[in-house]
Amino acid sequence: MVDVCDQISEIEYASLLFRQVLEPNIFLYNTIIRAYTHKQMYLFTINVYKQMLKQPHSEEPIFPDRYTYPFVLRSCGGLLDVSLGKQVHGHVCKNGLKSNNVIENSLLDMYVKFDCMREAHKVFDEMSERDVIAWNSLISGHIKLGQVRKARSLFDEMPNKSIVSWTAMISGYTKIGCYGDALDVFWRMQMVGVNPDWISLLSVLPACAQLGALEVGKWIHFYAEKNGFLRKTCVCNALIEMYAKCGSLGEAWQLFNQVLERDVISWSTMIGALANHGKAREAVELFEEMTRAKFDPNEITFVGLLSACGHAGLLNEGLRYFDSMRNDYKIEPGIEHYGCLVDLLGRTGRLEQALKLIRSMPMKPDSAIWGSLLSSCRPCRNLEIAVTAMEHLLELEPDDTGNYVLLANIYADLGKWDGVSRMRKFIRTKSMKKTPGCSLIEANSSVQEFVSGDDSKPFSKDLYWILNLLALHQSQADDQIDAITMFKDTD
Repeated sequence: MVDVCDQISEIEYASLLFRQVLEPNIFLYNTIIRAYTHKQMYLFTINVYKQMLKQPHSEEPIFPDRYTYPFVLRSCGGLLDVSLGKQVHGHVCKNGLKSNNVIENSLLDMYVKFDCMREAHKVFDEMSERDVIAWNSLISGHIKLGQVRKARSLFDEMPNKSIVSWTAMISGYTKIGCYGDALDVFWRMQMVGVNPDWISLLSVLPACAQLGALEVGKWIHFYAEKNGFLRKTCVCNALIEMYAKCGSLGEAWQLFNQVLERDVISWSTMIGALANHGKAREAVELFEEMTRAKFDPNEITFVGLLSACGHAGLLNEGLRYFDSMRNDYKIEPGIEHYGCLVDLLGRTGRLEQALKLIRSMPMKPDSAIWGSLLSSCRPCRNLEIAVTAMEHLLELEPDDTGNYVLLANIYADLGKWDGVSRMRKFIRTKSMKKTPGCSLIEANSSVQEFVSGDDSKPFSKDLYWILNLLALHQSQADDQIDAITMFKDTD
């Protein structure tokens, strides 16, 4: 009966049944422990485990067995109680169950949840049989801590890789911004005959979005449609975001209209996409359609909406939506929302109002907000507020050359050349260097990054030869155009 209650999620009734038994046996203890763990009622699991060890009413001793500890260890991990976990580990050793494969995997998973990778490696090294679950747990633990190089070393050493192993590596590279490596692992996975599932597609699509790898993204769209993954709203949302960040707003909009079951992320992603592509009116209209469809917006929705108002200079609408967050939807504005509103006020020339808003913020303004205010000062030719913004930027990001250049430009626009000279001298004395620009290009399903002044790539010599040739052709073409123009003028 307790097991049936577990299966139909009637945990309260299961608990009542369990308490009716004066002397539970090991089978009943294990069943209720499993039921509590399934419902993530970890404290209840631990309390029943303690009751089993005390056995207040039982004449026959009851010892936890190999069916007990996997759930008790999972509960220790769920509670993130390292001391408790180590105590239970000691009980496992004391009861002679250390060499059980399921328990070993549970111990390994528990230490990974604790971020205790040294203990996890010790369990791994002492395991009687290392299956794919053990390898995946250890790899995932290092990825969670951002130790992707260590995870990759284990991954390469792993004898039999599963789809979970490949997906973990793709996700790890995406998490730390190594998007090219994420795509490389994604292609290698298929080369060895492992077909992506919908989770691996979710892991690789952000890499496509960040790199602008549109052709790879289109292939993933085709693959997802062919394998029925577009029935999952989360896959459609990731594809919409990929298309939007790759500049294909039409494809993003078309896919959005095809989503069977939209959620708040679907609406928010599309609103943000329209805003980033300068389609402010369309973003506002989509938001109104969202509310008519009885979807409550979240924090991300309002970031996209306020951003759209900023791009189009819709001051009244932006102020109204900002107030609506708190009044209508009980959402406290975050620093991103304040940043959008400061940008909107700056773009519409309300610099004094923007500065007043910054000073009234419930959190400390970051460099993005002060930088936005500084940028707004140039078209308005407001040196006083520009200097105020710069004072805060000097504290928050003293080595950002762009801020000094922007202030120097404001001085130049006003004809204050002593200020320009002072800014340039300050940059020289601080030995600041501008971060070199870079560009990305996709070719043959591979993305190459080119950094200004970098000639370290094996094909750099050929590349520069082609560029010089094109420049020569362009120069000759310009000369011919000039000659024809002169001839016509003479004629």
